[in-house]
This record gives sequence, C-alpha cells and structure tokens, in this order.
Amino acid sequence: MARKKQETTNTLTKAEEQVMQAVWQVGKGFAGDIAAAVEEPKPAYRTVLTEIRILEQKGYVGHKDFNGNNQYYPLVSREAYKGRMLGTLMKNYFSSSYTSLVSFFLDGGEVTNEELEALSRIIEEKRKGKEDQQ
Repeated sequence: MARKKQETTNTLTKAEEQVMQAVWQVGKGFAGDIAAAVEEPKPAYRTVLTEIRILEQKGYVGHKDFNGNNQYYPLVSREAYKGRMLGTLMKNYFSSSYTSLVSFFLDGGEVTNEELEALSRIIEEKRKGKEDQQ
C-alpha cells in the first residue's frame, strides 16, 4: 500500500528521526553518504533508502536527480523540527507552560550550579531585551 503525501506537522518515528539526523549532518548527499552517517545501531542500507523515501513523502527531505542517482537534502531544518517537537512536548505534557517545563528539569536534580548560573544570565538577557523593546 502506497503512503499518501503527509504534512510536515507529523512527527517522525524513531527510525525516521535516526535517518533525518544523518540527513541534517550530511546536508546534501547521496543515499550512501546518508547511510554512512547514520549512528549506531545502523539499519540496513535498504532500510535507510526506505526511510529516506518516507521522509520525502512526509515533506522533510527533497532530492535532485543526477543521471539516476538522487542527491538528498533536508527541506526542514533541524532548528524548525526541534521547535516543533518542543512545542508539541510543551502542549502535551506541560500545558504550554515554560515555567512547568523548566521546573520539571530543575526538580530532577541533575542541573549543576554552573548551568543554573548560565540559565540565570540567559533569563536576565531576555528580560533586558524585552525592556529595551518597550
């Protein structure tokens, strides 16, 4: 059964995301380049090809034909995907609240004092930036 073309708002499966990470790393490359860039555990080459086709159908990857050899490239940037995934995570698990999201990570106890200081500086810079805009 053929897959229908889907909007890029769809999330990626773990296998699709593994191949998409390789596409982002390579930038522009042929299937062999992408397969070589996939992190362990590496799927079979044919599996990588299948995932690339699915990513094309979903609108994440495009290609240019070079005499029968396709050069693939990302249509969605890593930053755009990261933002979309964080937005989904925030909506589904933190009621769209940045405070809830940050509190969750801070309550985990894994944050170092250096990271807390860096976060404080970032917050202060953002606060100053907003005040300067007013």
